[in-house]
Amino acid sequence: MTPPPGMADTMSPLERPRDSRANIDIIAPTKGAPWPYLMMLAIAIIGVIQAVIILAYQAYVGLGVAGYQQPIFWGVYIITFVFWIGIGHAGTLISAILFLFRAKWRNAVNRGAEALTVFAVMTAGLFPILHLGRLWKVYFLIPYPNQRQLWVNFKSPLLWDVFAISTYASISIVFFYIGLIPDIAAMRDRATGGKKVAYTILALGWQGTGPQWKAHSRSVLHLSGLATPLVLSVHSVVSWDFAMSIVPGWHATIFAPYFVAGAVFGGFAMVLNVLIPVRRIFRLEKYLTNYHFENMSKFLLLTSTICGYAYFAEYFIAWYSGVEFEQSSFWLRLFGPYWLSTWCMIIFNVVFPQLLWIKRLRTNLPFLFGLCFFINLGMWFERYVIIITSLSREYIPGTWGLYIISPVEIAVIVGSFCWFSMWFLLFLKAFPVIAISEVKELIIHEKDHGGSH
Repeated sequence: MTPPPGMADTMSPLERPRDSRANIDIIAPTKGAPWPYLMMLAIAIIGVIQAVIILAYQAYVGLGVAGYQQPIFWGVYIITFVFWIGIGHAGTLISAILFLFRAKWRNAVNRGAEALTVFAVMTAGLFPILHLGRLWKVYFLIPYPNQRQLWVNFKSPLLWDVFAISTYASISIVFFYIGLIPDIAAMRDRATGGKKVAYTILALGWQGTGPQWKAHSRSVLHLSGLATPLVLSVHSVVSWDFAMSIVPGWHATIFAPYFVAGAVFGGFAMVLNVLIPVRRIFRLEKYLTNYHFENMSKFLLLTSTICGYAYFAEYFIAWYSGVEFEQSSFWLRLFGPYWLSTWCMIIFNVVFPQLLWIKRLRTNLPFLFGLCFFINLGMWFERYVIIITSLSREYIPGTWGLYIISPVEIAVIVGSFCWFSMWFLLFLKAFPVIAISEVKELIIHEKDHGGSH
């Protein structure tokens, strides 16, 4: 149907008849529930329930059921906390930094990456609480006036985490929601009953007028400018939890850029691990194309190379320093009791990704999915190696210990992945996983100017 003369220019891009098919295709995943989706959601919910039961048991019995023992009191919970904070970096990088650099290929993947960021930070925020053991004492982490006149130590890097991560979570949620508003309005116009009421409230009166689009564009631009420094600062602050100490293997100036590069690396791998099944299950091949996956593969290759350089620099500096404690720490990483974790880290994070130099593998989705699974496993092992090997072999041999992961900790790790997956799967049924307005901007540009991407 052709709009009346003069009306086409005033219509919102979300309502133009020539690209209305994109609305139907992208909103379609919110309408039905294929059996693979239902099966994954059921598994995720079961995993969360078992984790809650295990944590109730740990709270009743005590933190001793975890693998903590002298001198290692930062275990799997802190490792997994750092892992999930790192995963959350890809969304901000894709949405903010690539937006500022006008990388148009990000338009089809930014929504999924933003959602991944929010849910990853939600997951990470649980682990400092779990690490307390007595979960009901969590309010001690928060600096606020109280009758006990007890204040946290503002000089502690652990408190810096509270401020950095809460700020990062706030900006990520606002950024995520602002980007959703035009798409929520598109869903409002097609919904009925209670859904229409909910979408109407969430759409904040969006009608797609010129002034609204102008305000929306400015908001996204300003939030991108605010979020960009956070990509660099948040994981730098997390790295200072380690680098500010004098523990062998931690006291290094390389930790901030090293952690940031690793976070982006792991985050991109998780985005691919999430979007590849979504593309297949919900038949979004027209919008998540090989072009997008090849560009993301190039980012994986770049960040893998940076991580490889950081690994080499760590070992070289330890050797060149001539400090016996540093040399012993890194020697024990390679050939000590945790050698398997170290070699898994190196092989999964540095060796395997070099296969992406082969062009056809950058668009081979089964290969990419498997590679990204191993990358995320390798990034978890990286945090394990950094934390456990240094704490278990410090300065005095008489205090050395061996850390063994307990079944309780394994159950909680599995539960954290199920928790993350549950929220992401529920998000898929409530909102479009691809930003309709941004994808249609490319469609309109291609039709008007004959562009290929």
